[in-house]
Amino acid sequence: MRLRSSALLATTLSAVLLTSACGGGSDSGDSGSGSGGGGDTATAEGKVGIILPDTESSVRWESADRPFLQKAFDDAGIEVDIQNAQGDASRMQTIADQMITEGVTVLAIVNLDSDSGAAIQAKAAQQGVATIDYDRLTLGGQADYYVSFDNTRVGELQGEGLAQCLGSDPANIIYLNGSPTDNNATLFSQGAHSVLDPMTQYTVVGEQAVPDWDNQQAATLFEQMLTQAGQVDGVLAANDGLGNAAISILAKNNLAGQVPVTGQDATAEGLQNILAGNQCMTVYKAVSQEAQGLADTAIAIVNGDEPETTGTVRDETGGRDVASILLEPQAIFRDNVKDVVDDGYVTAEDLCTEQFAAACTELGIS
Repeated sequence: MRLRSSALLATTLSAVLLTSACGGGSDSGDSGSGSGGGGDTATAEGKVGIILPDTESSVRWESADRPFLQKAFDDAGIEVDIQNAQGDASRMQTIADQMITEGVTVLAIVNLDSDSGAAIQAKAAQQGVATIDYDRLTLGGQADYYVSFDNTRVGELQGEGLAQCLGSDPANIIYLNGSPTDNNATLFSQGAHSVLDPMTQYTVVGEQAVPDWDNQQAATLFEQMLTQAGQVDGVLAANDGLGNAAISILAKNNLAGQVPVTGQDATAEGLQNILAGNQCMTVYKAVSQEAQGLADTAIAIVNGDEPETTGTVRDETGGRDVASILLEPQAIFRDNVKDVVDDGYVTAEDLCTEQFAAACTELGIS
């Protein structure tokens, strides 16, 4: 399920996103406006509802997405209601029903699974409410637009990063994949396998999907795979939370720092694991850009305009192409951790605690 537009088009959008943010300050949204973005948005009338998925799969939803989204809509003068389903599909449905009843004209969701997400979108469509898939595509859904990153590329960057850290010698690899109900997790895995599978020096000695991205389950599953395999030389972990779970088990077995581990989301914890030498790399997704992309898309719809897109993504379950805005992720290793701080996603204060102060000084992070 890949972006059909050219890489040049995606790059062009990223450039636009970085130069047309509303407002100022390090936490401002950095995304280009669609047809409805820009100066005319202050006169738009409408209300936008956004439902985030949980607080467990990643800290990003509340620490990054919520404030970036709130600021983007506040800057545009558009009323927005942002709520969190707390990992409960029934709760998400109830929130969606309430938002529709209260008159939202656009509803954006990060689905917990495609079936429940599709049901929400079907009900919204019956009420004439436009829908947007944010970050995760709802397979078989009815979203008018999809705003995310190129998630297959995320997996490719993880595979390339692990290969870079492992080198050319024979190695045993364990995959710790994301939730089986999250289409993004499928794309991450596909991307990583597309890179690593042709490298015949690597042997997969374990692979598990982690239900609901649960970090405690991830630790249990990884420990079982490690015990069964006997030896592991690299871990393809789908995000920083799962990576940290694997690192905790490696540390328990006196292997932390000896086995490269990947990640995603560039969390403070993940970056600290990289500085400590316990994690090989992470993938940074500029949430400020993604949030602004959602805001611009929703505002364009509110204005009755057609949002600017980068191409389409194929929903095979629904048998349709979904108009999409996809952004480019970035691989982060020790030598460019500073990029994440410079972008305002993680603060030096949160990252450079006493244990990591020397590494931050070495890398010019202050």
